[in-house]
Amino acid sequence: MAGGGATGGSVQSETYREARTLLLLPAWVTLGLLTLAPLMIMLIYSFLTKEFRGGVIWEFSLEAYDQFFFDRGLFGDEPPKIEWTYIGIFWRSIWQAGAATILSLLIGFPTAYFIATRPERQRALWVFLVTIPYWVNLLIRTVSMKFLLRDEGPLNDGLMSIGLISEPLGIVNTNLAVQLGLFYSYLPFMVLPIYAAVERYNFALSEAASDLYAPRWAVLRRIVIPSVKPGIIAGCILVFVPSLGSFLAPDLLGGAKTFMIGSLIEEQFKGNAGNWPFGAAASMILLTMVLILLMVFARQSRKEEA
Repeated sequence: MAGGGATGGSVQSETYREARTLLLLPAWVTLGLLTLAPLMIMLIYSFLTKEFRGGVIWEFSLEAYDQFFFDRGLFGDEPPKIEWTYIGIFWRSIWQAGAATILSLLIGFPTAYFIATRPERQRALWVFLVTIPYWVNLLIRTVSMKFLLRDEGPLNDGLMSIGLISEPLGIVNTNLAVQLGLFYSYLPFMVLPIYAAVERYNFALSEAASDLYAPRWAVLRRIVIPSVKPGIIAGCILVFVPSLGSFLAPDLLGGAKTFMIGSLIEEQFKGNAGNWPFGAAASMILLTMVLILLMVFARQSRKEEA
């Protein structure tokens, strides 16, 4: 009986292994065609040479990466100097994405906590209200934000009508406008993971801490936040990564002083004057930066779990 049961279990396991491979095959094919193949094409293009009238010449070189990091003068015959222009754009993108992530966390955490502590029958309605903006295309939402913030927009008109300001606030084409655009675009990405984590939180821990006369801020800092930390980390990643490569908010709400890496990459692939190898190289540098960030988060999470 025991031997027959073991044999039957082994046969059943082998059967499921074959079925699992077949069921995963469409996912692997889709992942390979829509994710890995474009990335490999981008990687190859980053090592090609720019054609004068647009496109590429199939001659492999490091010219695109050299252009990103070094300035060799107009004709390329001067001693190399560090190219601070593109490095500055990358740095601006990092702090813009970081500021948008922090702002989303400051607003998203209380929002998620509020939703998770509502009666169960009301939570679906609140989640529905948070996700309503995603029923509209991101381009339309960004243009609407520009209409709201412009000098003759509803925001300035409202503030002037109640006497808080005497002249319109110049918000459009500033870093603040880009921040508001990124915050508005990706706030739900912060709210939903934190909401899912808070919903699973055992509130009996907070009640026990309160019974032991722990202040509310101590309960929040020492019990609630560590318990929902995975949701916070997931929300920060989901906001920071798309904000880092965003180009709609900088293009529509910002100006030349708010140029971000996503806008730089976009410019390289538009029209015949674009530099495809340079755009591909900038994309690969951005991808490498994001992967390093994710690896650091994953390593830190494994250490905390251990």
